[in-house]
Amino acid sequence: MTAIADTGSRMGINPWLRFALRRAGRLLVSLWVLVTAAFLMIHLIPGDPVRAALGSTAPLSLVNARRELLGLNDPLWLQYAHYLRDLVTGELGTAITSGLPVSQIIGDRLPATLELAVLAFSLAVLVSIPLGLGMAVLTRGGRRRPGELAFTSSSVVLAAIPDFLVGVGLVYVFGVQLAWLPVAGRGDPGSYVLPVLALAIGPAAVLARIVRVETLAMLRADYLRTARAKRLPGHVIYLRHALPNALTATITQAGLLLGAMVAGTVLVENVFAWPGLGSTIVQSILAKDYPAVQGVILVYGVGVLLANLVVDVALALLDPRSTIREG
Repeated sequence: MTAIADTGSRMGINPWLRFALRRAGRLLVSLWVLVTAAFLMIHLIPGDPVRAALGSTAPLSLVNARRELLGLNDPLWLQYAHYLRDLVTGELGTAITSGLPVSQIIGDRLPATLELAVLAFSLAVLVSIPLGLGMAVLTRGGRRRPGELAFTSSSVVLAAIPDFLVGVGLVYVFGVQLAWLPVAGRGDPGSYVLPVLALAIGPAAVLARIVRVETLAMLRADYLRTARAKRLPGHVIYLRHALPNALTATITQAGLLLGAMVAGTVLVENVFAWPGLGSTIVQSILAKDYPAVQGVILVYGVGVLLANLVVDVALALLDPRSTIREG
C-alpha cells in the first residue's frame, strides 16, 4: 500500500488520496495482525480449552460436542478460513460456558463500556485544555514559580497513579466515608460520577501538562510577538493564535490516551461492578471461556485502531502539510 502511495506521488495523485491510501494500508495490516493473534490465542493455550472451560468433571460427550460446535476438530487452516468468514458476517462464535453467541454478549455489554470511555475522555479534554492554557498564561516568563511547581508536581503524581487505584480511593472517600455517591452498578446519573472520574483524572493531568508546555512554546514564537506588538486583545492571542498551534501534540497524546483509557475500563469496571466489556472479559478469563475472550479482545483492539485513525485524520486537518507529505 505504501508503494502504491509512492507511485501515486510520482503520478501526481492528489496528496489527500495518498494520505488515505497510506492510512488504509496501515489499518488493514493492523487489523489482520489483530485478527490472526486473536485466532491463534485459543490454539496456543496448553491443553484442551473446551475441557478447561467446562471443568474436569464434564462428560466427554459434552466436551466433544462443544469442540465440534467450535470447529476445533477441523484442520488449522480450515479453522482460520472459517474464522475470517465468520468475522466478515459478524459472527464471533459461541461462548463455551453460557452457550450464547459472543456477538450477543458484546452487544449487551458494549454500550456500557462506550458510555464510560466517551464520558471520561470528554471530561479529560474539557478540563485539560483550559487548565493547561491558563497555567501557561499565568506562568509564562518564569512568573508564579510556586504555582508552576504545584501544578507540575500534582499532575505528575496524578498521572502516575493507575486508574483502578484512583477508583479505589474515590470509593473509599466518596462512597464509604462520605456516602455521597453509589459505588457499584450502572443506574442513576450519580452512578457514573466515580467511574468516569477514575478514568479521567490521570489523562486530564497528562494532557494539561502537554497543553501548558506547547502553549509556552507558542507564546515565544515570532508571530505571537508580532501579534502582541499589534496590541491584539489577549483572548485573541491565546485562543485564536496560540492554542490551535499547541493542539497538534495534544491531539497525538490524546489519541494514545484514548486507547489506554479503553483498556483501562477493564479494571475500573471491576472496581465499580460496571456491567461492561471490562467485567465480561475478566469473568471470561476466570471461566476459561476463550471464544468470549477472543471476541472482547477483538472489540478492544479495533477500538484502539479506530482511535489512532481518528487522531491521524485530525492531525491531517490541523496540519495538512506535514502529515500529508509524510513519506
